[in-house]
Amino acid sequence: MEERYEALKELGSGNFGVARLVRDKKTKELVAVKYIERGKKIDENVQREIINHRSLRHPNIVRFKEVLLTPTHLAIVMEYAAGGELFERICNAGRFSEDEARFFFQQLISGVSYCHSMEICHRDLKLENTLLDGSPMPRLKICDFGYSKSALLHSKPKSAVGTPAYIAPEVLSRKEYDGKVLHALFYIIIKCDHI
Repeated sequence: MEERYEALKELGSGNFGVARLVRDKKTKELVAVKYIERGKKIDENVQREIINHRSLRHPNIVRFKEVLLTPTHLAIVMEYAAGGELFERICNAGRFSEDEARFFFQQLISGVSYCHSMEICHRDLKLENTLLDGSPMPRLKICDFGYSKSALLHSKPKSAVGTPAYIAPEVLSRKEYDGKVLHALFYIIIKCDHI
């Protein structure tokens, strides 16, 4: 990994491990790498994340590039979204105009609709998992497929996963639920006060 990529800075961290901005030494391309410690943390969620994310190719989804192993970590290499989180942009703006909210919402729905057409349910949609590229007219990019499920490869969703503040009542009931319906409805309802 070190022979090919030069580490530049830490982008963030969470339960999974750490995400870093790195540069490909040969092509000079900037990419984000999610490092997950080898061992217990590499579970079925990580397996599903890799399988599901790598099957998706859409302008509103962070592009999956490859998986690498280091002596201590599994490294998921992805497109770098230089514009940061949509959450930060909303906090800095205070509020979006209707046109700006519509601009991002249309991109979000396009990405979610594509996931659903591929029979993949994200299951952790939130402002922190929607990034922006660095272009002047930023493109929204859905990221972090750690809780995703495929209707073709996995059982129907019934577990209460995701971020507690964003979990729908249907998910908390621990009964089977239709993640496709919940994605669109609860993203709108829970976050409409931010837009």
